[in-house]
Amino acid sequence: MKLKLRYCTSSLQLGILISLYSLFSACTEIEYTEIDNPAYLRVFNSLNYEVKLENRLERPPFLTMLIDPVFDEEGIPVSAAIVSDFLDQRDKYAAPFPTHSAGSTSKKNPEYPGKENVLVGPILNGFDLSSWAQVPSGKHRIVFMFRPINEIPFFSLEKRLKKDVAIDENIDLQAKEIYTLNVLQKDYMTKENGIILRQENFHKLPLSDSLVYFNMYNYSAYGFQSSLEGKDGSNTTGSLHYGILDNMNVYLSLYPTVSNDIYGGGYDSKTAIKNYDGLFISSLVRNTESNEVAAYSSFPLYRGPSSNGIKTDMIQFISLIAPGLSYAQNPYGRRDAQKGGEFALLTFHKDGVDALRQIASAYFPNMIISLHSGEYNPRSFSTVNTIEIVNGKAYLTTIQRKYAPPVYK
Repeated sequence: MKLKLRYCTSSLQLGILISLYSLFSACTEIEYTEIDNPAYLRVFNSLNYEVKLENRLERPPFLTMLIDPVFDEEGIPVSAAIVSDFLDQRDKYAAPFPTHSAGSTSKKNPEYPGKENVLVGPILNGFDLSSWAQVPSGKHRIVFMFRPINEIPFFSLEKRLKKDVAIDENIDLQAKEIYTLNVLQKDYMTKENGIILRQENFHKLPLSDSLVYFNMYNYSAYGFQSSLEGKDGSNTTGSLHYGILDNMNVYLSLYPTVSNDIYGGGYDSKTAIKNYDGLFISSLVRNTESNEVAAYSSFPLYRGPSSNGIKTDMIQFISLIAPGLSYAQNPYGRRDAQKGGEFALLTFHKDGVDALRQIASAYFPNMIISLHSGEYNPRSFSTVNTIEIVNGKAYLTTIQRKYAPPVYK
């Protein structure tokens, strides 16, 4: 079944738009095919290396995704049931709502569906799936092709530029299930690439509106950390640049926001929220083979001196510390612990800016979402978060329940 959506833009000023709606209108009609019993798919290009002199033979990690491609007699793809072109390296933060549909003229797409005009997921059990694309359920062949970094559509490229296959796999998608797919490097030495297709379960769990949830994965390539040991770090990722060991312990600390001290001096055991000063959460094991969903940990939405049941104001620190080192030892100050992959720190600040950058290996927006909802401006909401560490970088994906729209008095 075909669905047609009509989008119109007008050259008239807003004041006369209503009375002269039909004049000077430019309309675009987009045709969709309705999908029976779809699955919901989101794809990230987590090939996060840079091509430099030392790895100049590697192809730039710029991809085209083809689902159920058709090849000609020379083995060149000529069409596909689903195409995601210009698939660039992922952003460090994947927000709980689509952010790539407006404001940018670049064709580069930091995820799928991202900028693609496709049918997206619904509100499912209260969770907003508008960042997931609807795709036909069932078995599919999925191929990722390396492509040049330009704005020429993949199928318009010269034949010689359509031969570099990055990944060729078969996947099986169940109807009404939610999937997150990562394209990543599995072996740092051999440069073997692969995928992890994770079937999410957050929409099936009895999650509380008064708790914030997160889980973690270390999807770093085999050999990445040991190959970088002892080398200097970068200014953007701090100690995380060195990678982390294959086995790490995860600790959570919560702090009231210190508005006049954004560089971390006011965040220590004296200011931590009670019972959340280096609380052991779980172990984190490097794994690029398993597609199992990691267990979720949680912390209270309303906690700390400024929480009133409507708005809460706190930040989160996640410390990754090697077994044998304790949180109380504060290994951050030990340069050897950082360079040996024994420590990394992730911070989640209320403003979503690079505050705390002087002490954080990676920094992100807060895991608590505060915005205008109903009569309250702001009101705080819990979220479900996934943190993925890939070859010296960390990524945050946040999922939010549907919330009441603002009421203006």
